[in-house]
Amino acid sequence: MSETLETILNRRSIRNYKQEQITDEELHTILKAGQYAPSAKNEQSWHFSVVQNKEVLDKISTIIKSNFENSGNPILEERARIKDFSPFHHAPTLIILSGDDKAIAPQADASLALGNTFLAAAALKIGSCWIHSLRSLLDSNEGKSLKQVLGIPEGYSILGSGAFGYNAAQTPGAAPRKEGTITIIK
Repeated sequence: MSETLETILNRRSIRNYKQEQITDEELHTILKAGQYAPSAKNEQSWHFSVVQNKEVLDKISTIIKSNFENSGNPILEERARIKDFSPFHHAPTLIILSGDDKAIAPQADASLALGNTFLAAAALKIGSCWIHSLRSLLDSNEGKSLKQVLGIPEGYSILGSGAFGYNAAQTPGAAPRKEGTITIIK
């Protein structure tokens, strides 16, 4: 089996990170992989915001926790009550993907870009995890105040994000794959 296929099949979501920061070289490799993702009409409608500053990471966590507490969604409210709540599992690096609201398919473009970053991280032996909850960051006035700090361009919305760092625990095994998810027509 090729190294690429092994990386794809062995990549897992990591939710327990060492606080040691990934290197600049590793970060740039991960970001470059994201930039080389396919995009609708090659619009490359994404913007990558990388956060490694602990104060900004803590501020994001506080805002998301407040958004969850006030969401009216019992599942999110319960998650916000977790003792050591962190929407990105205390990873030392957070990559936020925003997309141009006027693009053809910004959600798909950002998803493909994030997928590439996760695979690049796995190839570099760096853990990663898709973080959907950051899409709610700009739902409050306090969150909107971070848009400029994060460098998110006007007319762009947060579409997804990823936590990145060195794995602090044993890599989990693969969950069973669901049956009946493939149809082949010949």
